[in-house]
Amino acid sequence: MSQDKKVGIGIIGAGNIAQNCHIPSYLKQEDVELVAICDINEARAKEAAERFGFKHYYADFNDMLKLKEIDAVSVCTWNNAHAAAAIAAANAGKDILCEKPMAMNVEQAEAMIKAARENNVIFMMGFTNRYRADSKLLKEYIDNGRLGDIYFARAGWLRRRGTPLGWFTDVEKSGGGPLIDIGVHVIDLTWYFMGKPRPVSVVASTYAKFGDYKTKGVGRWVALDHDNPVYNTEDAAAGFIKFDNGASLSFEVSWAINGKDTGIYSQIFGTKAGANLDPLTIYGEEDDYLVDKYPTFSKENNFDNEIRHFLDCVKSGAEPISPAEDGLAVQRMLNGIYASAQTGKEILL
Repeated sequence: MSQDKKVGIGIIGAGNIAQNCHIPSYLKQEDVELVAICDINEARAKEAAERFGFKHYYADFNDMLKLKEIDAVSVCTWNNAHAAAAIAAANAGKDILCEKPMAMNVEQAEAMIKAARENNVIFMMGFTNRYRADSKLLKEYIDNGRLGDIYFARAGWLRRRGTPLGWFTDVEKSGGGPLIDIGVHVIDLTWYFMGKPRPVSVVASTYAKFGDYKTKGVGRWVALDHDNPVYNTEDAAAGFIKFDNGASLSFEVSWAINGKDTGIYSQIFGTKAGANLDPLTIYGEEDDYLVDKYPTFSKENNFDNEIRHFLDCVKSGAEPISPAEDGLAVQRMLNGIYASAQTGKEILL
């Protein structure tokens, strides 16, 4: 694609993540044309089209994907529709930015990659935390060998009371609870820092202790579809993942737990130094003394960075920083975690 050409964008799914993150970031780019948006709730698609300036709106993504003006799409549906939407987009020759998690299971993720390869389209995962300014700086430190060999890591995101309202808690639509929703972020990001070693086994537990709690004075993410809520997912998960290079990762995530909110954290331990993300800190040793460093960096919007990178890949044909193959590897870990929790056994990946 010519570097001067505007990229025609279609949005599949007009919910919060599309309207609050993807579309605003596309609007900041000068080389984008918002062509069409679709949602199973056609009235919502129409409203979003009018609000953001899309030329067309649809209730069925198959109809939208017939538009030749669309070069690329963002898949922002419920998790259970990611596979169908992405495969249809690939078969229509559209480049794809898919929200996390990639799919509901490994088989769907493999089918998505197959469709993308057969149709020679870009497939980028929306692992947005890779595009944070502090994440990019830490990755540069790691790639330059500043941490040495990374052999262990810890990751987590504990919310004391933060279960979202809506489809997130319906396993038929989401595929799982906080593990799928926020755990995917910390597991992916930390695995990325570790150099993406191949996962070989996992042992984990999930817990469903709170459900539809009635705690007062707390805020919650509210999906646009939040009528008749279902609560059949876990509200916490924890586990241990081993990799083929001998490294390991410990993780913990929750929507509701009787403990302190942690925010997202990623702790990396290497033979030369260690690191903590948020706040970014490097733990090292110089002249036989322990030294802590606090690198400074400019504040950046990670969704803006993610969207810009996607557009650059669409135009150049370059492989994304977060390719579909990484989505598949993370999907294996997520599904392995649930399998271990269900069986009470270590699961080989």
